[in-house]
This record gives sequence, C-alpha cells and structure tokens, in this order.
Amino acid sequence: MDKVIEVKNLYKLYRVGDSVVRALDGVDFEIYKGEFCAIVGTSGSGKSTLLNMLAGLEKPTKGEVIISGQHMETLNEDGLVGFRRENVGFIFQSFHLIGTMNALENVALPLSFRGEGRISRLKKADKMLDLVNLKKHKKHLPNQMSGGQQQRVGVARALVVDPKIIFADEPTGNLDSHTSEEVMTLMQRVVREQKKTLVMVTHDNHLATYADRIFHIMDGKIVRVEDNRKKREDKEHETV
Repeated sequence: MDKVIEVKNLYKLYRVGDSVVRALDGVDFEIYKGEFCAIVGTSGSGKSTLLNMLAGLEKPTKGEVIISGQHMETLNEDGLVGFRRENVGFIFQSFHLIGTMNALENVALPLSFRGEGRISRLKKADKMLDLVNLKKHKKHLPNQMSGGQQQRVGVARALVVDPKIIFADEPTGNLDSHTSEEVMTLMQRVVREQKKTLVMVTHDNHLATYADRIFHIMDGKIVRVEDNRKKREDKEHETV
C-alpha cells in the first residue's frame, strides 16, 4: 500500500509562563492511500494541533511530517500554500460558506484560486454537487439550506480540487446526531468511491467508528490505534 502521510517523532512544545506544555509528545504513525482515519481525543489532547501540523498550518518543534513524499516541516510559507492548494481539501466545523454565493459558486471557489476558467469551474462544481446529493440545491444560498445541506456543500468544495488528502476538523460539530450520521456516511462513501485519503479530527467516539482506523490521542501521545476494518469484516461474516 502507498503511504500518503508519514509522521515521525513529532513534538510541539508551547511555553506557558514558566512551564512547558507538550501539545504533541513524540507522535509516530503512517496513513495509507484511500484510508479514512479518525484522530480522537478530548479537548486539549493534542488532536487539533496534530491536524494543523499535517496541514502545514503550524510548524513542529521537532520531528517530521511527510505528505506524498514532501517534507512539510521544511517548506516555507509560499511552499506550504502552494502544496495545500494542489493537494489538500478541507472540511470545517463551521462550514465557512460565503453567504452571497450560491452552492455552485461556493463549490467552484477553490478552483478560481488555481486560475481555472469559469465554465470549467462551474462544470466541475456541478458534478460534485450531484455526487453529494444536492442536485436540487445548486442555486440556493447558504441561508436557504439546512446545516446538513451546507456541510454537503463543504464536502463538495473539498472534493472539487481533486485533492490527494482531505482534512476534516470536527466536521459534524454543528449538526444534530441524525444529520451527523448522514454526513459521515457520505464521507465514508466518497473515500471509497473516489479513492481519497481522509483524516478527521473528532472528540466523538461514535462518529470515529465510521473510519477505517482510529488513532486515540491523549496528552499529546497516540495511546492506541483501533483497526475498524477487521471489526466490520467480522460483522459482515456474522450476518452472512
């Protein structure tokens, strides 16, 4: 299997007054192409710091983050921006849709940063909205859509750039439990059908079960890794 993400001996230390806080305390793991991984932990466990390191939004104190063969910790700001634009899609908790743009325009927006022409952008956006089951909402503004529909637009926007990796930060944090399940099922399907690598950060152990593997993080350390694929396969055998 192809490794897409490699994390080696990763540390992030913060100075708070006279003491040093270890937000990440020697983290090592690998994520493979086409995998859906969840990083789970309580508030302050280091999960958001870890996601920021993977996305190149923060520099590690020590250690390596290698994504698609590229050392993130060695890139300068311009290099990181370029790398994210070409390789990464983001799904946020608070949707981050632009209120004056309809669903189609919101999804097409990241392509304009790549200098892609309007017709081509809208065509790709149209296809992505079909993929996330929003055929009837393409011309709707964010305030004309439910939270779940807005997050589907968010998923489509992350996918439109055809990223190698999607980072999702508490993607269902603003949704009720039923809508959360729908969005998680959608993300699971997208990973399988589009062969994407998805890394999700969540505090919710139940939502994490949608992932192939779950990394449990506590006090800046990965304390255990759960392989869900085996559990799922066992369950499927039981029902056959």
